[in-house]
Amino acid sequence: MITANAVTKRYPEGHEALKNVSFEITAGEMVFLTGHSGAGKSTLFKLLAAIERPTSGSIVINGQNLAALRRNAIPYLRRKLGIIFQDQKLLFDRSVLDNVLLPLSIVGHPAKDAPRRAQAALAKVGLPNREKAFPITLSGGEQQRLAIARAVVNRPAIILADEPTANLDTESATEILEIFRAFQQVGVTVLIATHDPLILARLKPRILRLDKGEMSEHGPALPAGDDTP
Repeated sequence: MITANAVTKRYPEGHEALKNVSFEITAGEMVFLTGHSGAGKSTLFKLLAAIERPTSGSIVINGQNLAALRRNAIPYLRRKLGIIFQDQKLLFDRSVLDNVLLPLSIVGHPAKDAPRRAQAALAKVGLPNREKAFPITLSGGEQQRLAIARAVVNRPAIILADEPTANLDTESATEILEIFRAFQQVGVTVLIATHDPLILARLKPRILRLDKGEMSEHGPALPAGDDTP
């Protein structure tokens, strides 16, 4: 499903954000990407979403080598991805429903069916009655749920979530993670970036650990308090 082979990302000023990173994620897995702030998690997500390209090495998603994709093919790749950015990128001048409708409009989904699809996505994340509200009126946890609904409305095969529980209280973070688990249980591949050791210790998932741009460890989470930079 997702294979990275010797991926390096070097920026023009010489900073190497990723160095010789390799891993594989199979279809239907739920995997956590962890590491200290600045370890390269967000850079890796940008590469997986084809927002940036690796300096060297390869990333293959569903048999497609992202480095070889033509620019006009990238939007078609992203239709298979549900991407939740760290800053959410919500449209605060549009309603909750309109935020979720936007990806459907971009891909040309039939207008007659789009509201039903968007409403179903909102129901899945626990926001069935907030369609007319504006994002500014939502709590932090509700805004994150909205970002997830928008990411999954096109029914992607892969969800990429960059720090989706950042700045949330423990209860809200747990609820968000349960939403991702529900998608994984129906066959969606989920990759979540987090630096929260308590989440990792509680769930004991398969993890990929970045340390200063290098993949330092594959395996289960460390006990709480041992996720040191």
